[in-house]
Amino acid sequence: MSNVHGKRHVLAGFAVALSLAVVPATAFANPKVGGAPMYADKPIAVNASAAKNLTTLVAAVKAAGLVDTLASPGPFTVFAPVNAAFAKLPKGTVATLLKPENVDKLKAILTYHVVPGTLTAADLLNQVKDGGGKAELKTVEGETLTVMKKGKGLTVTDAKGDVANVTTGDVMQSNGVVHVIDKVLLPAS
Repeated sequence: MSNVHGKRHVLAGFAVALSLAVVPATAFANPKVGGAPMYADKPIAVNASAAKNLTTLVAAVKAAGLVDTLASPGPFTVFAPVNAAFAKLPKGTVATLLKPENVDKLKAILTYHVVPGTLTAADLLNQVKDGGGKAELKTVEGETLTVMKKGKGLTVTDAKGDVANVTTGDVMQSNGVVHVIDKVLLPAS
């Protein structure tokens, strides 16, 4: 009888080990953003709301009425500017954009940071390689962003030629991936 009981423990232990083995690596490897854990099983809107360094972005997404979009199935690749990136804009820009009468301009700027599909850093690097040193990405807003390799990281250049560095990449979400950047990207129009 004790032999049967012992086999049950071995089998139970094997089942636990097997269940851990099939959990995606991203469940354990997701980086923190703004000191907050990011969960691969939660949507972009939920994870971004937890990050202390993305509060300006979250406020802008709310003001533009895009929360439901970033909570939808997607998938999306989001280049998420940190608070310090918004602070680099000319004085009063953020306050002006958050006004109800500027919602269309705010939506255009925010959707310029979003690319359809899930593009990890490895995917972006492959596109850069295939593109002879750069990858052109069409945004949800309609214009393009240019991604290039810089050292071991990636940069994203907007339509005006301003360059953002990816400071934290591959933050996996249930509806895509987020790459945290250090500059607000602006479309040409």
